[in-house]
Amino acid sequence: MSEEKEMSFLGHIGELRSHLVRSILAIVILAIIVGFNINWVMDHIFFGPTRNDFLTFRIVNHFSRELTGNDSFILPAQFSVQQKQLFQQFNVMMAVSIFSGVVLAFPYIVWEIWKFISPALMPNEKKNSIFYINSIWILFMTGVLTGYFLILPFAINFGLLFKVSDNIVQLFDLSDYTTLFLQVTMGMGVVFLFPIAVYILTSIGILTPKFLRTYRRHAIVLIMVVAAIITPADVLSMMAAALPLVLLYEISVIMSNVIYKKMQKRELKKDI
Repeated sequence: MSEEKEMSFLGHIGELRSHLVRSILAIVILAIIVGFNINWVMDHIFFGPTRNDFLTFRIVNHFSRELTGNDSFILPAQFSVQQKQLFQQFNVMMAVSIFSGVVLAFPYIVWEIWKFISPALMPNEKKNSIFYINSIWILFMTGVLTGYFLILPFAINFGLLFKVSDNIVQLFDLSDYTTLFLQVTMGMGVVFLFPIAVYILTSIGILTPKFLRTYRRHAIVLIMVVAAIITPADVLSMMAAALPLVLLYEISVIMSNVIYKKMQKRELKKDI
């Protein structure tokens, strides 16, 4: 009997390894594809938020012209980036390629995770889990896009236009910009998974909607701290990050309440 259990455990480990290997392969393949197109990726996506024709600036300026007759955001024509280290461009290419591979492969990675855990689920649990599994990659991608289209442009606008003296020449370090880009986009992608954490913790009885409501003010303070960590130290980009997170918190409270009530109904049925 113990031998069967040991084989079963080893079988699960082997199965998990297969899913992990396929997930890593997906990341590597997509990273290689991005690497072969790195010039286009860098010019059109990576440095996109530094140009006046970026989608966010065009939309904001369109409404600004309708209301005030002037553009709200006008960036300098040139965004000068300098390389300080010999292999800096190569390191940035690797970082951007791997990051892009993770983001593009994320739905597939989540699907591999679901394929690993689905055999242990009951038929009704499988139906419910499909919705939540899809929610994981949708929330992550939404967070990445929010960071890219909402927070990053405002942060770059502030960094470019804030001046303490006209004698200072703006020359930006490539690694510094890369860190900002990855920190904002990946950071928002991760924190957007908060509702999933709430769902899991509520389902196993650790978290309750009452707890979330009671400590709402503390949570908002924590959200502001997280937003300050993810974004640069300007108020505009920090608020742009904090507002979606506060909204996600309120959605999480509602979701936790729904799950908690369902669990209570099940307990009542068992008692009867």
